[in-house]
Amino acid sequence: MDDIQKKPIWTWSFLSICFSNFIVFLVFYALLTTLPIYAMKQLGRDEAEGALLVTVMLIAAIILRPFSGMIIDSLGKKKTLCIAIFLFSMTTFAYLLFGAYTELLVVRFIHGISFAIATTAAGAIAADIIPPERRGEGLGYYTMSTNIAIVAGPFIGLTLMQFIPFQSLFLTLSIITVIGIILSLFVHVPYIDTSNIAREKFSIHSLFEVKALPIAIIAGIVSFAYSGIISLISVFADSIELSSVSSYYFVIFAVVMLLSRPGTGKAFDLRGASFVLIPSLIVFAIGFLALSITGSSIMFFIAAAITGLGYGALLPGFQTMAIEMTSVQRTGHATATFFTMYDIGIALGTYLLGVLVTKTNFSFVYITCALVIGFVTILFVFYQRKQKLLASSTKMD
Repeated sequence: MDDIQKKPIWTWSFLSICFSNFIVFLVFYALLTTLPIYAMKQLGRDEAEGALLVTVMLIAAIILRPFSGMIIDSLGKKKTLCIAIFLFSMTTFAYLLFGAYTELLVVRFIHGISFAIATTAAGAIAADIIPPERRGEGLGYYTMSTNIAIVAGPFIGLTLMQFIPFQSLFLTLSIITVIGIILSLFVHVPYIDTSNIAREKFSIHSLFEVKALPIAIIAGIVSFAYSGIISLISVFADSIELSSVSSYYFVIFAVVMLLSRPGTGKAFDLRGASFVLIPSLIVFAIGFLALSITGSSIMFFIAAAITGLGYGALLPGFQTMAIEMTSVQRTGHATATFFTMYDIGIALGTYLLGVLVTKTNFSFVYITCALVIGFVTILFVFYQRKQKLLASSTKMD
């Protein structure tokens, strides 16, 4: 215990990578919520065309994410991070120059490319900076930067939109990204010797870390259910006449998640993945069941707290497991594999759950999400048992 505490997490490099990641996600979520409105109000487009501006960036991220590991291997983690955040920043400035709808689609696709590479490189660097024996705790703190951005991005974007024109909003977000570029320059990445790694021909291993794939798929199924929150909660709140308090859902969700994160991170490192993740999955499923019976603001807030408590440990926990499945030289590939599956889960969930709610109702959708998480819990238990059996047989050999 004392040895663990002697190795610090909160170094200058760790703070720099956290804030760089925060800025990228802040701008991502600010644009995610404001661009559809911009397309409809300024460009005269309909809801479907506004949504396409969101979808095209996610598609670009999903396509490019598997190649991120190869790019990181080729350029190095810090250089990849700096170049990707620079490209992300320049693309944000491009919203000021290209105002036609078709031009915006191209800009959004390029933005998705830089977003995928920047966030993959940042995640891999964070994993390298954190002491291995404190990785669960450290990645828990690191993912806070994303969780806070999920709340802050839409809040800042929608608030500024009420007081300043869209062009000024784009300029403000562009200036914020410049801070991300500066912070990335101060990140120190530990040296990792890769000279003894043979360069293989292009194959599935070049794109994915196969060892991390099972846990990445499990995380992807979780993100499928989670998309029912990020994409539908505001519409759900409106359907039960709680639109005036819908924004508080994410505030409560984030606050509970952040408060639980230090404890669950330490427990993950000291007691293991199953000790933390199985209860978290069960609580997350209960949160969806609470949403399915929500009809008042009090129940709405209780459901927000329960889902926040359940989800808090899942993303960093599964990401830690994915990274620990491979060697330190392939943390970039493991991170890319993890977020590829996670992005696919979000994209599929957003579409399929959106279709399901039009055919049924929100109560049925959230019960379905609870059942999905229940299935993941069983799947994860079997996965952990299989890993223990493999570990035991390896020791016997």
